[in-house]
Amino acid sequence: MEVETPQDPQAFWEEFYRTRRTGSAGKPSAMLVRYAADLPAGAALDLGASHGDDVLWLAERGWQATGIDISETALERARQRARDLGLGARARFEVRDLAAGLPEGGFDLITALYFQSPVELPRPAILRAAAARVAPGGHILVVAHAAAPPWAGDMAKHAQFPTVASELEALDCDPTRWTVLMASVVEREGTGPDGIKAQLRDTVVLARRNREN
Repeated sequence: MEVETPQDPQAFWEEFYRTRRTGSAGKPSAMLVRYAADLPAGAALDLGASHGDDVLWLAERGWQATGIDISETALERARQRARDLGLGARARFEVRDLAAGLPEGGFDLITALYFQSPVELPRPAILRAAAARVAPGGHILVVAHAAAPPWAGDMAKHAQFPTVASELEALDCDPTRWTVLMASVVEREGTGPDGIKAQLRDTVVLARRNREN
């Protein structure tokens, strides 16, 4: 979702987590479970980790998982959950403005799950940089809201959302180097703040980097 305002991103997200979002969902993203459950464990990187639900799920399954977020408040909560679950050795969290660069190294799985922002975020450039960090044989999974939920405000309903075409363009999945395993809009059931259930639409791209000859 793109409804950009000139507000400083770090200040926005710190305020968001301090005042508006006080706890984790307590479970991983449904699309992560759907598309990554059968992948062999390795090194994983999650962009926009929030309270760490997806990182912790991966760590529980043997991944060495790193979560990146711009909010120290969110990640300190994630670190505490990792300690409480005894996952501190496999789940780590790093405060970083991804617009300034990604961690070095190759990753067997990179996830960008609902990595969307109402304030400035050079998302296509970050996704392209992330694809360059995927190790040969590794995967990148990008999931984005394809439309606003029925309970969203008018501003969100008129926002621009990523499409399959725009996601593939951002990732620049050269077919000589990548195999696109999934690129589609899918539906899932969601629950709104008042318990209202609705079918939500997500744009999903899953690609595997070909092994080098």
